[in-house]
Amino acid sequence: MMTVELRYYTDPACEWSWGAEPKLRRLMWEFGDAITPRWVMGGLAATLDRDDHVAHLAQWLEAAAETGMPCDPRLWLTNPISSTYPACQAVRAACEQGPEGGYRYLRRLREGLLCERRRLDHADALLAEAGPAGLDRERFEIDLRSHAIVEAFGADLDDVRDPSPAARAAGQVREIGRGLERFTFPSALFTGDGGSAHGVFGSQPYEAYREAAIAAGAVPRESRRLEPLEAIERFGRCATRELEELAGRPRPVLEAELWALAREWRLRPVPVLTGILWDAA
Repeated sequence: MMTVELRYYTDPACEWSWGAEPKLRRLMWEFGDAITPRWVMGGLAATLDRDDHVAHLAQWLEAAAETGMPCDPRLWLTNPISSTYPACQAVRAACEQGPEGGYRYLRRLREGLLCERRRLDHADALLAEAGPAGLDRERFEIDLRSHAIVEAFGADLDDVRDPSPAARAAGQVREIGRGLERFTFPSALFTGDGGSAHGVFGSQPYEAYREAAIAAGAVPRESRRLEPLEAIERFGRCATRELEELAGRPRPVLEAELWALAREWRLRPVPVLTGILWDAA
């Protein structure tokens, strides 16, 4: 059975990519190994100054309100990062241990930045996340410090700055100065046999991802929805909005179930400023 490549254009600090995690995880569950992901690091910002901090704080709050994913934008007031490039290079290094390892590490950085207010923009902090993400730390450190990863990230930057005609037609191209353009984050390109590509650009409903994957030739592997405990066993820590997407139940019903599981010491709520993450107890 054929496998479709998914090129997912993103950045660890992108608030709209964080907001799309419920749809991405549902896609990964429903299609399983019918899709092979390739995490393309787009380099949201080479440098960030005080004006950028204020702008990102507002954008994080807007994304949280629109997507339902929790975040803590006080990072930009108390512990702002100076660039997203080091985190992008670290994800590229993690991807050397496979797409699953790359995703676990990318997710770990997303939570650290957007929920835990951690300054993940330097080598020591980024190395410390390898263990929690289930990576071989020694191998990760070697890869992170290699010239090959710098070159791989450079190739990602070239890729993300070459938007497809479909992205331009959809109005999902962002000007980044000096005549350069890039994909809006997140964007996804599904490519099947013969090189036929089907894109999903910017914030879109789950059905857009599903239709693009099927159009590229991917066949869903799972038809049932995931129960909360199963979802956390499969993916690790999940936000309420992610469990809502994966379980397919109304939020009030789901929240009652989650708190019942917490009272039974089967789940542990992890408060974030604008919401809750759920972890195995």
